[in-house]
Amino acid sequence: MKHASAGTGIDLPPAVDGWVGGQRWFAGKAHSPVLQSIGQWALPTDEAGVRIACHLVLDTASRFSTLYQLPVTERTEPLPDTSALIAQTLGSDGLPRYLYDAPHDPAYPAALVRFIITGASTPAGDPAGDPAGVAARGELLRVHQAPADGPGDLGRHTVTASRVLSGEQSNTSIIIDVADESGRPGRPVILKVFRVVAAGSNPDVSVQSALAGAGSRFVPQPIGAVSGEWTTPLSPTRHSGHLVFAQEFLPGVEDAWRVALDAAATGTDFSAPAHALGVATAAVHRDLDRVFPTVASTPDVVNQLCLTMRERYRLAAREVPELAAHREAIESVFARAQAATWPHLQRIHGDYHLGQVLDVPGRGWVLIDFEGEPLRPLAERSLPDIPLRDVAGMLRSFDYVGATIAMRDPAAGPAAIEWATTARAAFLQGYHQEGGTAPDGTGQEPLLAAFELDKAIYESIYESRNRPSWLPIPLRAVRRLAQDAHAAQGRSAG
Repeated sequence: MKHASAGTGIDLPPAVDGWVGGQRWFAGKAHSPVLQSIGQWALPTDEAGVRIACHLVLDTASRFSTLYQLPVTERTEPLPDTSALIAQTLGSDGLPRYLYDAPHDPAYPAALVRFIITGASTPAGDPAGDPAGVAARGELLRVHQAPADGPGDLGRHTVTASRVLSGEQSNTSIIIDVADESGRPGRPVILKVFRVVAAGSNPDVSVQSALAGAGSRFVPQPIGAVSGEWTTPLSPTRHSGHLVFAQEFLPGVEDAWRVALDAAATGTDFSAPAHALGVATAAVHRDLDRVFPTVASTPDVVNQLCLTMRERYRLAAREVPELAAHREAIESVFARAQAATWPHLQRIHGDYHLGQVLDVPGRGWVLIDFEGEPLRPLAERSLPDIPLRDVAGMLRSFDYVGATIAMRDPAAGPAAIEWATTARAAFLQGYHQEGGTAPDGTGQEPLLAAFELDKAIYESIYESRNRPSWLPIPLRAVRRLAQDAHAAQGRSAG
């Protein structure tokens, strides 16, 4: 671990390199990190014997020079739970100090909430006074339809408990419980700590806030954020971006993947929920089209998008030989799409599937996680795109539900595949009806087929590398879409 400047802040011990390399959110699984702290900002806390510092660390061993956020707490007395202990060091007084991953320390979320609701800020520069260091600012995100007693009214509440969600990868999410002055519980809040930091507005913050501000009922209520400023050794330019996002937490709900999987396993008709999900998706797309800039689908734009799909297929066919057998039909799908009439490009979800939707009792479907594909650069995730890419992602997700049931119980396979087919059709009907297009999507078939094929090709690469036993799922979709293309060619020739 290299230090930019320690000053009166919290030093990061050499052991932090190995610790970071073992975390789920560490993106460079193929190498061991060599971290350099480019600065830190102190998060004020009233708790005795506790200091909190939020480091930005550059992985100098990464070819992409990835920047991570590493908030830590230093305690004079250890916490009962040692699972988040990074290292034990000695202070200047010769007494032990215990360094923890801050999201797992209850002092950190309490201090973070106070930083946000008070709109606090830190001066540019680390504790040693370096003017090029890290600065941070908290802010409340107010939207016009926020209820007076809603989760945004945190100023009247105190944090009573916190816990870190398991299963997160690119971020760390902390659920906090709050209570008012009389001890009555308020609505819980989720703090999303962005581990991989990039310059620019994080789409999860900007898109969700814009949708809530437009009156959408299909997103959680945003509450606040922490943004930062920093300079890296790679560039003298001052950068800024989001570090933390606070939003309404919806407890006791299941995501649409779990709901759909249970329905498919029991053979429960999912047409009505799927139709409602299509309506919600189209409504969100309509609001995104209204509140963000759009881009015309010029021939150059269309050619570039189609070139990207063709290149993805070319590379995938090298890695997954089964894809090469459908080369002619796949090219036909892409050619038909390129010749079709394209809508303008707009902001979309970008990583849309059943796991990105919550089933909220009394409220219906709620869309979450607008960051886009986490492995893509932030600048790319913010670019306008074709809404049908989201639609294709959801169609593939329904296919995966049916295929998952079929893998668990081959005897149930035909019924599960039929379940998925029915759910897909209902979703599309709801989407096209709400979106104001023909109920059957007439005129959009070539584009939707191309985007679904492109998604299945991407899935083929992923499954080949990570879950080879699941590879037949996307390959079956590629084969189906290729057969449809062949049939369409036959009808055209006839």
